Amino acid sequence: MRLFCLSLVTAGLIAGAANAAPCDTNFKVSGVPMLSAMSYRTFEVFPKAKAPAMLQKLAQAVSAEGFDGVKIDKGLSSINAFQETTGSGRIQTLRVVARQQGANVRVDAIFDIQAGQLTDKKIVREGLCNIINGAR
Repeated sequence: MRLFCLSLVTAGLIAGAANAAPCDTNFKVSGVPMLSAMSYRTFEVFPKAKAPAMLQKLAQAVSAEGFDGVKIDKGLSSINAFQETTGSGRIQTLRVVARQQGANVRVDAIFDIQAGQLTDKKIVREGLCNIINGAR
């Protein structure tokens, strides 16, 4: 019985730690380089925070990372922005969402590039985490 209870406590601690993982640990990439669109995403959970209060700070961080067309949608608690860095007129898009989850706020950042475009995932991870850390 003690082993079972210890297992439950350990599992709870691991699950709690997974939710509290930092931005760079949560980073994921999907898509096939050059053949399909690529999606770079990450998130972080901020304890004892309010989503509406975080939106302005997040929008400022998006702008500081060089994105244009920064728009805050308070109804969706999200920020949309874009950048065009290749000179081709093909844009890359960014969406940042701050979702209230009880007393916590989960901030998700998703950066999408079009098929045929390439980028360095280390640079994207750093940029997305800079944006998320701007909410602090």
